[in-house]
Amino acid sequence: MSGPSEGLARSGLQAVLWDLDGTLVDSEPAWLAAESRLVESFGGNWSTAHAQAIVGYSLMDSAAYLRKHGGVELPLPEIVDRLLVQVEAAVAREIVWRPGVRRLLAELRSAGVPCAMVTMSYESLANSVAAKLPAGTFDTLVTGDQVSRGKPDPEPYLTAARRLGVQPARCVAIEDSPTGLASAEAAGCVVVAVQNQVPLAAAPGRTVLGDLATVTLADLMSLASSAPAGAGLQAPVR
Repeated sequence: MSGPSEGLARSGLQAVLWDLDGTLVDSEPAWLAAESRLVESFGGNWSTAHAQAIVGYSLMDSAAYLRKHGGVELPLPEIVDRLLVQVEAAVAREIVWRPGVRRLLAELRSAGVPCAMVTMSYESLANSVAAKLPAGTFDTLVTGDQVSRGKPDPEPYLTAARRLGVQPARCVAIEDSPTGLASAEAAGCVVVAVQNQVPLAAAPGRTVLGDLATVTLADLMSLASSAPAGAGLQAPVR
């Protein structure tokens, strides 16, 4: 009987790459609150449509959007800093993990599957979230302040694959935004789209799920083994 490592080798799964905000943790409400407070401090109003428009953006691109559409007359780095301070404080008070995330991470760690966090949030926030998980959960963190081109450019996911020494096409990337999905797909990863704040459309080779509550390592291995054909998990959105 073959063991887990033999099964992994046959499936071709080499790594799992995780988005942070909205995928690992339900931090999007904290970002929305921070954006709203900042815009309101300049006399503006921040709509849900505006908030959803920048889900998954790099923080500098988000800052540019806030300055253009929210009237926040500050240098872009200062906008980013103000947002980060508020979101990091919210995460420090309470982390709301998305369904199934910690269980699946533990299963991957036990099986020796490398994992990377690939986020447009900055290293300070990524580190604070990673610190709440068992040591070694993530082999590397790729953050928005470490790349020159953020999502939807493929650079963040290509960087993660390079650091792990794996092929992007044998990585499963888990995302919750159109911007993040575009980045992972452009890098050539197998993608799992997890619905959260922004509706995610079905697409060839894209697995769309309501959450990760019942997703297992075996499911991800199945995705990796079918990667050349672009097949996805046949699971309903809940």
